[in-house]
Amino acid sequence: MAKESKITVYVPEPLLREAQEVTGEGITATVRRGLQLVASHRTFQDLRRMRGRVKFSADLEKLREDRG
Repeated sequence: MAKESKITVYVPEPLLREAQEVTGEGITATVRRGLQLVASHRTFQDLRRMRGRVKFSADLEKLREDRG
C-alpha cells in the first residue's frame, strides 16, 4: 500500500455534505474519491482529444450475439 499523508482540509460544509450524499461514504473516502477524479482528469482529456482518431473494427452484430 502507498504511503499515506494526514492532512487538514477546510471545505464548505454544504459541499462536503453533498459530496458524501453522492458517494454514500464517509469524509475520508469521499475526499479520496475526489482526489482520484482530479488526478485522472488529464487521462480523460487525452481520451477526448483522441475522439474520432482511433479506428475500431468490430462487428456490432457479433458483439450483440455474445450477450445472450
